Amino acid sequence: MKIDKPGNALPASSTSEGATRANSKNKPGQTPTSQQPAGTNFSLGSTAAHLQSMETSMAGTPVVNAAKVAEIKQAISEGRFQVNTSVVADRLIATVRDLIGGKG
Repeated sequence: MKIDKPGNALPASSTSEGATRANSKNKPGQTPTSQQPAGTNFSLGSTAAHLQSMETSMAGTPVVNAAKVAEIKQAISEGRFQVNTSVVADRLIATVRDLIGGKG
């Protein structure tokens, strides 16, 4: 399969990039001057704004449910906590199957 070169040259990606290229051609000993626009605005889009909003709202949320952890600790200390070994084994096997299946 042959890939042809495009006939038209690509434009510079930004004004500051073109200025940087022009300044790089200065003679030795000269200080390059900055020709960047005074107020450059950009937008990352609605998805980025939504992700920032989610991150801010989740920042104060604890990673674990402290009340549930305390309840389980209390049940263990009182001897009321029962481990269903059959459920643990079934879920362990399912996890291993998922991991093996995901790599193949």
